[in-house]
Amino acid sequence: MTTVIGFVNQKGGVGKTTTAVNLAACIASANRRVLLVDMDPQSNSTSAVGIGRDGPSIHDVLIDAMPAANAVCATFVENLNILPSNPSLYGAEIELLDSSEREYRLKTAIQPLRDTQGASQRTSIPVYDYILIDAPPSLGLLTLNVLAASDTLIIPVQCEYYALEGLSLLIHTVDRVRVALNPDLLLLGIVMTMHDSRLNISRQVVEEVRNHFGDKVFNTVIARSVRLTEAPSHGQPIIFYDPRSTGAQNYISLAVEVIHAAEKTGIGQRT
Repeated sequence: MTTVIGFVNQKGGVGKTTTAVNLAACIASANRRVLLVDMDPQSNSTSAVGIGRDGPSIHDVLIDAMPAANAVCATFVENLNILPSNPSLYGAEIELLDSSEREYRLKTAIQPLRDTQGASQRTSIPVYDYILIDAPPSLGLLTLNVLAASDTLIIPVQCEYYALEGLSLLIHTVDRVRVALNPDLLLLGIVMTMHDSRLNISRQVVEEVRNHFGDKVFNTVIARSVRLTEAPSHGQPIIFYDPRSTGAQNYISLAVEVIHAAEKTGIGQRT
């Protein structure tokens, strides 16, 4: 069965795209079929796996009803495909304003790519074990589409004080979306990012988030890393750019936690 995971945080610069891209690569390397969906007009997930912005994109899928399978691109990572984005997506929120079922466009589009019947019932359309969706850093219509389409969420939180205020707002928004659009939406976990062990504030923020959310916070903490920031400019996830780096080891560890949490609880099987 397919598990759809949304990566959301309305605050920019928290490692959301970095987490989505590197988890996608790590999960694919664990012999799972993964589709990364780039719902951010900045299209950083797209470039981070070495894909250009000139071909069909998620904008064509949402606005022009192109079948999602027609816009999917293979990446150099085995088992990892991407549904790319480009800057035309900036206009999508305005274009969707008067559309019916506007919050469910993404959910409807990716439904044919989900394995809802089991292996014996699969069609010629490729289906995936995991669909990972990188949301834009906002709480607009594109993010609402991500929340409506997802089975579960991963929230990256930067290890700084102001991140706590943003997390409270986001959790409130998720609760409202659960009532209005997606009653089955779950929180898979919160991942602490950009951790600097030399700073007291990093340790304090991790401690406070763990006190509030308990086992919903992943054990793996993503360290601040120069190699992680360099990897996207080379169009490579960190496990290919520098597999021995701290960042690579962090994301491998996080992928193990995510796979265990998703497959142990059977998230996605209800759809």
